[in-house]
Amino acid sequence: MILYPAIDLKDGACVRLVRGIMDQATVFNTDPGDQAQAFEEQGFDWLHLVDLNGAFAGRPINAAAVDKVLASITIPVQLGGGIRNMSTIEDWLERGVRRVILGTVALHQPDLVKEACKRFPGQIAVGIDAREGFVAVSGWSESSTVRALDLALRYEDCGVAAIIYTDINRDGAMGGVNVEATADLAFALTTPVIASGGVSTLDDLRALKAEEHTGIEGVIVGRALYDGRIDIKEALALLSGKP
Repeated sequence: MILYPAIDLKDGACVRLVRGIMDQATVFNTDPGDQAQAFEEQGFDWLHLVDLNGAFAGRPINAAAVDKVLASITIPVQLGGGIRNMSTIEDWLERGVRRVILGTVALHQPDLVKEACKRFPGQIAVGIDAREGFVAVSGWSESSTVRALDLALRYEDCGVAAIIYTDINRDGAMGGVNVEATADLAFALTTPVIASGGVSTLDDLRALKAEEHTGIEGVIVGRALYDGRIDIKEALALLSGKP
């Protein structure tokens, strides 16, 4: 199971939000390239990157910060936030992003997602962010009547590399990951699932690891890494299955 450290970008800095509320941002590092380097040196194999401003604006806003991250590390990066058309997908992949995450367009423009999967096999992930089981988009500011599982099932046969599932009510709140909902989603799909939102302890990671057989391929962790609640060496060893 892959452990993805998260860098959320707001106004060029690395921040963490509570339940996606932009005015509740805590700045952890004003230099995203430096933070990315630190994560690589600590042994992570991937980096999860989100353009928070872009998610609300519907277009890339923190491009300079993303470029700085890409120039600072050699590990692969997956990026989400404000990616709403094919030209933006192409641009990010050309700039060195390994995998783009499509969220809002996954709800509103399924044909775009499917076409992107054909053109860029293995490089398109779908981000499904849910509040009480229902999908929210546009930086979580817009709620829908579509259930997370129903949206995920739309993309079962088009080559999506992963479904990134976030429980919004858990995200940044340090209240524990929603293991049951994540495992239920993963079990119902053939597409690999990456868990996100609420991971605060090694016990959360143990609980997810125990459900790996359902199809949970990875987990994204943010605040708990920044404030030291999770020991990185222990976490990486746990999820890799090494003693």
